[in-house]
Amino acid sequence: MATLIKNAKIAENNWLRLECGADGESPAVPATGDLLAPLPLWQAAAGKLLARGAGRLGVWLDSDEDPAQIADSLEALSLIAVNFPQFTDGRGYSTARLLRERYGWTGELRAIGDIQRDQLFYLSRCGFDAFLLNDGLDVPQEDLLRSAQTALSALHDFSEGYQTSVERPQPLFRRRVESADGVERA
Repeated sequence: MATLIKNAKIAENNWLRLECGADGESPAVPATGDLLAPLPLWQAAAGKLLARGAGRLGVWLDSDEDPAQIADSLEALSLIAVNFPQFTDGRGYSTARLLRERYGWTGELRAIGDIQRDQLFYLSRCGFDAFLLNDGLDVPQEDLLRSAQTALSALHDFSEGYQTSVERPQPLFRRRVESADGVERA
C-alpha cells in the first residue's frame, strides 16, 4: 500500500499504473479510468491511449529519461510522475525543474519510487506537488496514518530557503532587500 500526499494533504490515489511485461510487452489497456503509462508505452501507443473512452492520462519518466521526449504531448496529459529508483538517485530533481521551468508544465507533478520523508521539502522546492510514499505491505492502517502525518510535517521542516526554487525564483538575499525598501533591484 502506498500513501499519496498531494497539495500538502493526504489524498486518494485513483491512478492505475500500467507496467510493461518483463519482455517489454505492452499491458492490456482498460477502456476507462485514469492511467499512468511508462514513457516507452506512451511512445508506442499514444494514439490508442488517447482514443480510450474515458479517463485521464499520465506518463511516468524514469530517472534516465529526458522530459524533452514528452514536451510535445503535455497538453494531452493530466499527470507526470518521475520515478526515483533509489533514494540516492537525484536526477529526478532536475527533471522536475526542467518540466516546470523549461517546458511550462503546470499540472500535477508526482514523485514515485523510493521516496522518503527527508526528501519531501526539497522535492517540493523543485516543483513536485504530489508524492507517492511506499509504506510497505504489512503496516497496520493506524500506523500508515501516523506515518503519513509525519511525512506531511516534512514539507515544513524549514521556514525559509536560501536558494532559488520553482516556487520562489529569487534567492533569499534578493527577497530581503526588496522587503526592506520595497525597491526591486536587478
